Amino acid sequence: MASTIRNTKDFFSGLLFTAIGSAALVLARDYEMGTLLRMGPGYYPSVLAGGLLLVGLICLVRSFRTDGTPIGRLAWKPMLLVVLPIACFGILIRDAGLVPAIVLLVMVSAYASERFSFKATVPLALGMCVFSWLIFIKGLGLPMQLLGPWFGF
Repeated sequence: MASTIRNTKDFFSGLLFTAIGSAALVLARDYEMGTLLRMGPGYYPSVLAGGLLLVGLICLVRSFRTDGTPIGRLAWKPMLLVVLPIACFGILIRDAGLVPAIVLLVMVSAYASERFSFKATVPLALGMCVFSWLIFIKGLGLPMQLLGPWFGF
């Protein structure tokens, strides 16, 4: 009796979750686990990876049991407009500073939406700058600059 995939979205999501969860479990095995009351450095990554692996397996089983819609065309433009600003944020944070990195991240990522509005995105970017400043610089005391060496600071 041959099994057929009835829900391709669940199938490929399940494969992705299972692969990432399995890889994380393999990477975390070198760390000490510890106990529930005295967790080691490998405890949380292993639990998180196990949960992701479980979700992946559930998605895989569902893909054979429930009907779903087929996968449509891959939306390259929105995907790139979300992924590339994240990479740019990591590159810019040190030399440009927190504010330019966040503004670029929010503005370009928001442009991926079909309902992009410059008028609505500017306050969001500025709000994220203030929020990040409060949390990371004031609250946690991380040594980040609002404006980096590229701006003469």
